Amino acid sequence: MDIPVYLIAGFLDAGKTSFINGILRDGFAAEDRTLLLCCEEGELGYDPHVLSNVFTYTVEDEEQLTPDFLKKLEKQYRPKQVIVEYNGMWSMEKLYREGLPANWILYQIMCLVDARTFEMYVKNMGQLMMEKITNADMLIFDHCNEQLRAQLRSRNLRMVNRRADIYLENEDGTSEEYVTPEMSPFDLSSGKLDVPDEDYGIWYVDMMDNPDRYEGVEVSFKALMCHSKKFKGVHCPGRFAMVCCDKDMQFLALVCRGEGLDKYKDKEWVKIHATVKKEACDAYQGEGPVLYVTSIAATTKPDPEMVSF
Repeated sequence: MDIPVYLIAGFLDAGKTSFINGILRDGFAAEDRTLLLCCEEGELGYDPHVLSNVFTYTVEDEEQLTPDFLKKLEKQYRPKQVIVEYNGMWSMEKLYREGLPANWILYQIMCLVDARTFEMYVKNMGQLMMEKITNADMLIFDHCNEQLRAQLRSRNLRMVNRRADIYLENEDGTSEEYVTPEMSPFDLSSGKLDVPDEDYGIWYVDMMDNPDRYEGVEVSFKALMCHSKKFKGVHCPGRFAMVCCDKDMQFLALVCRGEGLDKYKDKEWVKIHATVKKEACDAYQGEGPVLYVTSIAATTKPDPEMVSF
């Protein structure tokens, strides 16, 4: 049986224990037996009122985290899910590459950061801090004020991690999303973008949501050739994406115009160089990014082929 693992990362006093108490209090472990591995002991303890279905185990040494040891805990506690409050001074890579049993699936990495000490940690422990930032699926910066919000956004952490949901928790108790409409996940300052294979999905969503941002930008990307059957003469290369499960596949297509597109067969991998223009297009049922191709050539398929976000 596969066991989902939720990794809560962050340095000491980042708010990990409070966060865990909060999600448990909201019913995260109300039905499923949960094993909570505590790898770091902070000032705040776990709330006993939310531990009725949760079994805690303290891990004092990073070397304890081996597949054999964790399988013993699985046999002892029989969890349906695992939460790991990870030690901020330990490397996460060793855990998710070597430490987990085969049936323990790393489902989500959530990283908490104290905005007041973020710059200090970046300066003095840059490698450990950036490992957490780049691997997180969710980033939460707490204790934010106006100055710290501006400071964090000036770094544009979206450029470092394009897939994570990033939130700012303010001192007054309010919360807001880190990303503002004017922030791009890519550096477009040069007017050119070579889209990384692994970031096609993020680029596609950002360009469809913000076509004005890409007006006049020269882009290069890999895609599967597709010739529209519904719209005569329309070429719409793209890539397949699994949105939520293997039965929910979508083809993320982009309208392209230019010479040479009709020379390639459907489902043939091509590398396209084009300039983006925002135009009205029937295929989009309104305005959207139309790519004017300057060159196209057959290419090798990306690895992996499937788009992720």
